[in-house]
Amino acid sequence: MSKSKRPAGAAPQINIGISDKDRAAIAAGLSKLLADTYTLYLTTHNFHWNVTGPMFNTLHTMFMAQYTELWTAVDPVAERIRSLGHPAPGSYAAFGQLSSLPDAPTEPPKALEMVRILVEGHEAVARTARSLFPLVDKAGDEPSADLLTQRLTVHEQTAWMLRSLLED
Repeated sequence: MSKSKRPAGAAPQINIGISDKDRAAIAAGLSKLLADTYTLYLTTHNFHWNVTGPMFNTLHTMFMAQYTELWTAVDPVAERIRSLGHPAPGSYAAFGQLSSLPDAPTEPPKALEMVRILVEGHEAVARTARSLFPLVDKAGDEPSADLLTQRLTVHEQTAWMLRSLLED
């Protein structure tokens, strides 16, 4: 529809210098990142509630810092999807379909198994974020690249810190 035929008050077409096709592909990838992040958030919060044993206080506190960071991270990812002109997924069903992470165990595992699960979760989220770089680079999508870089830094560092707890 030309500008002259657009209904009064209608929003203009998105024209941010990224093609519709690339915006859709990036939004789809970021939707997977959002689902992974939310799934890891929920698992981490679950482990915060259910951790027991001699490392209780340390892990309870560490998990709280981690789930708080993850909770804070979902909003910028969802808002980037919206900035690209696409709806952000926001249901358990959608997250379950999009996430590369398994759901939290139904029975709380032992403390060090929780740590192992979270290491694997952070590494999986890092892989999801890293997989988007070729697309965002090709599209010249610097804001998404910056977001991905920030998320990679957090997930790789958190995986390292958690993995350190598992070493003898």
